[in-house]
Amino acid sequence: MLNLISFEASAAGALGQLALLGALAFTLGGGWLAVVGGLKADTRATEAARRAMWAVFALVSLATVVLMAALLRDDFSVRYVAEHSMRASPTWIKVTSLWGALEGSILLWAWLLAGYAFVLSLTLRRDALRPWALAAMFASLLFFVGVCVSIASPFTPLAQIPADGRGPNPALQNHWMMAVHPVLLYLGFVGLAVPFAYAVAALVTGRLSDHWVVATRRWTLTAWAFLTAAIVAGGWWSYETLGWGGYWAWDPVENASFIPWLLATAFLHSVQIQERRGLMRSWNVWLIVLAYASTVLGTFLNRSGIVQSVHAFAGGPVGPVFLGFLAFLLIAGIGLAAWRAPQLRDEGEAPAALSREGAFLAGNWLFLVFAVMVLVGTLFPTFVEAIQGRRDASVGPAFYNAFAIPLGLGLLGLMGVGPLLPWRRAEGQGLWRALRPLLLAGLGAALVAFAFGLRGWGVLGTVALSAYNLVGLGLLTARALRQYRAGGRGGGLPGLVREQPRRYGAYLAHAGLVVMALGIAFSGAYRQDAQITLNAGAAPVRLLHETLALEGTRLEQKPYGTSAVARVRIDGRPFETRMNTYVQGGDTLFPAPAVRYGLLGDTYLVATAFDPGGKWVSVRLIESPLVSWIWWGTLIVVLGAGLTLVPPRRAAPARVPALSPAPATD
Repeated sequence: MLNLISFEASAAGALGQLALLGALAFTLGGGWLAVVGGLKADTRATEAARRAMWAVFALVSLATVVLMAALLRDDFSVRYVAEHSMRASPTWIKVTSLWGALEGSILLWAWLLAGYAFVLSLTLRRDALRPWALAAMFASLLFFVGVCVSIASPFTPLAQIPADGRGPNPALQNHWMMAVHPVLLYLGFVGLAVPFAYAVAALVTGRLSDHWVVATRRWTLTAWAFLTAAIVAGGWWSYETLGWGGYWAWDPVENASFIPWLLATAFLHSVQIQERRGLMRSWNVWLIVLAYASTVLGTFLNRSGIVQSVHAFAGGPVGPVFLGFLAFLLIAGIGLAAWRAPQLRDEGEAPAALSREGAFLAGNWLFLVFAVMVLVGTLFPTFVEAIQGRRDASVGPAFYNAFAIPLGLGLLGLMGVGPLLPWRRAEGQGLWRALRPLLLAGLGAALVAFAFGLRGWGVLGTVALSAYNLVGLGLLTARALRQYRAGGRGGGLPGLVREQPRRYGAYLAHAGLVVMALGIAFSGAYRQDAQITLNAGAAPVRLLHETLALEGTRLEQKPYGTSAVARVRIDGRPFETRMNTYVQGGDTLFPAPAVRYGLLGDTYLVATAFDPGGKWVSVRLIESPLVSWIWWGTLIVVLGAGLTLVPPRRAAPARVPALSPAPATD
């Protein structure tokens, strides 16, 4: 560890390594102070731990800035820079190289974790949970900073400095989304450390009332919003760069980000039951422990080399230590939950089936089954390899779709009915009155879709449940708006939303999920795909109801690679599709498709082969209906999540008409 520090060999490497060593020292000291503060109720020790957290954030920030500066300055005395960057790379590629390889990505994780911990230290209430929440955050920091300092240091110096670096992974410089997707993903993963810290603090202190879930909800929602955006941004990157016209392949690394999303979504719903009824305490503890543990599992899968994925890093030394940290989290969570099991029992009556909490509980079971099934499919090839020594086992989309479609439709159904149900118990007659317009809307939408030629129970079910949800949200909003105006308060719908941003943010997020569901259903069921070879100067040809003509090809030479460009006209509109090669990628071709986005569908063109003389090009044309609805729906979901975080405005008093003065009397 200390032999990595040599200002003579690499000033940047030495400074970065010293900053990480300092952060590790403050992490150890701060963790000890936090535990002392919790055991002895020592406010001075807790305050010292809080300030140690600030030092950790400052030092990890310094290390991150040093590595970024080394990348931008082409400082090849640092091994990480020499192996993952080069002089000819554009500036934005050099920036993304910070998280484009193993060591840098773990440093980014540590920096974001320190940032979350810093903000938490500024916002924690002065109560018994405070020192233990800090201690839990220090425990996570100890692992990630320790990994950065030791087996995955990005600051290892080189004895002989090369004239140029090897360059970044070609797959990571083919689209600008790589500047966005990984950061969003880490913000989502790392953000779940905060609610996990609150859960640990509540279990250690035995203070398992509503306070910890109320404080945790906003942190979880923030992480959930980042994770939602990250998953879809990753799908968009896949859609734009891999040349297959798809956005989700049930890839092991994709699945590893989806599992914590499912568990966090379940937590965000069940936490409302604990706030309102004091029920589902054990559910909430388990969900948040498993959600954070699953982020570590996903990181282990991505960095251990045990799964085959286009998104995964090459195998390295960090796999076993991540597995050990995952085991630690699970053992600690299970042990604390078992210790506090008597206090986690619900004291009230169990949720009735026909009630809002009953709908939330049913949804939680569907989310949990969904997560378990995805986990089984993801790890099955690994188990086969461990038992039989085969690496050819795989689980294809058919397995996942067999349960994802019915579970997804079930969740859509519960999403519509849940907000309409009252707490505690719904009466049969009142329930029928509430559900009748939704069911009629769903049935009507399905019949219209069938009349227009839509087939397949998955698509028809999605159309029906989408109408069912949107009508339900509209009726709820209209009813609340009537009551709001009847109370004499002005402002209309904007005023209502300002007074109840949490409710209407949730409604908006649900509407966004409906839009996404329609995009997923239609793009999956009605996608068309065809290939053809176009000849220069030939007459236009018809393919998938489109007219294609090759206008020409050209070769673009750049310092970091070469692009073969084909200019094709589709129904008179120009498309330029590329096949890129990079100096560090050898002869490997990286497609850059041309996409015409549309409200009702996308036209997707990708070159599959070029004639070196420019006389012909083979292309693949894909027509995907409603794909853009996935991206727009995600934006609506994230906006809804942001709205729920807005503090509510205090209700304005009702306007009372002024009374006319009484007539004068003698």
